[in-house]
Amino acid sequence: MEGAEIDLDRGIVVIPKSHEGWLNDKQLINYRQHRVQFLSWLWNVGKDPESATGYSEYTVYGSAYRTARFDKWRWEHCGGYSMPPSEEEAQAFVEWLAYEYDQSETAKGKLQEGAMRYNKWLQHEKGYDEWEYDYKFDSSGGNHQPQDFLSREERQKIRQAVLTIGEVPSPGNVQGEEREGWLTHLGHLLNKPRDAIDDSDWEVVEGWKEPSLVSVSLDAGLRPAEVRKASTQWVDLQNGVLRIPKEDSSKNVGNWTVSLKDETTAYIERWLDERERYERYEDTDALWLTARGNRYGSKSLRRLLHRLCDEAGIETANRKMSWYTIRHSVGTYMAKERGLAAAKAQLRHRNPMTTMKYDQVPVEDRRDALDRMG
Repeated sequence: MEGAEIDLDRGIVVIPKSHEGWLNDKQLINYRQHRVQFLSWLWNVGKDPESATGYSEYTVYGSAYRTARFDKWRWEHCGGYSMPPSEEEAQAFVEWLAYEYDQSETAKGKLQEGAMRYNKWLQHEKGYDEWEYDYKFDSSGGNHQPQDFLSREERQKIRQAVLTIGEVPSPGNVQGEEREGWLTHLGHLLNKPRDAIDDSDWEVVEGWKEPSLVSVSLDAGLRPAEVRKASTQWVDLQNGVLRIPKEDSSKNVGNWTVSLKDETTAYIERWLDERERYERYEDTDALWLTARGNRYGSKSLRRLLHRLCDEAGIETANRKMSWYTIRHSVGTYMAKERGLAAAKAQLRHRNPMTTMKYDQVPVEDRRDALDRMG
């Protein structure tokens, strides 16, 4: 730990009395260790880790109670004791705040703020990804709103852009720094030293991984956690669907069958053939891995989306452009075209109220209405 542990005599409660009876002796010791580390981090460096600036005593005091409340909710609703919290648990908690927690927007915002501080600690100390949420509450009292989404035109541009960035050029057509970049990329893909790459290796790589990943996400609105868990066992090429079993579902509430476009099914079929050529996939059923052989997370997916936006000429300034932006576009346009029931099934929502946020008219349709209104 950086700096000293918090002074427990200052009134900052590590484990509130409301948690009595929830933990056995071993869990209590484990929980206390996590909490002291977390609260000490907030106290010493949490506000700005780069400059080692901590939060005030008042803020740490409030965060201690709010994060403990989040923990107790997790244990009640997500299968019992666990530490540290996960992104899926935080997403479920925020969904519960949105539709079942009968308190003010400010109260909801403060509780979400606590979960976000947990994530900030886990990012800095343990290398976690930034968590993504369907909703963002304003702790000062503003209303919660769905995050930004891609327009129809932007969705189509993304589909075209991924065919460009996924394309592997012939070795004779790239020189200089571009060639060096491709040699590094091919080395990662094929698990070979760069100086061992020859012209035949360029022909092996067809570049269907990213087109298949992006196209499936544009159809199914995959959450980052679902991209990470995606398995070859999910793919049903004959029927053009993903079959996500209950144990792999991000919300873990039932088996899901998700429709795919014909072109998406074709991309997956080509990717599965190409995937067999790569050594890194020999001992895993992971549908997609990064160039370094890791499963995708929120950060790597955000980087991919920003690459696609740059390629497509889509402006990202003043927008929160995360992988959830794709998901929200699926919900918005599926609800418009086929209604909320279809959007609920395609997005795999447990609670119908979650789908209600997509009962909105896209901006281009509102613009057309204004033109007709005169």
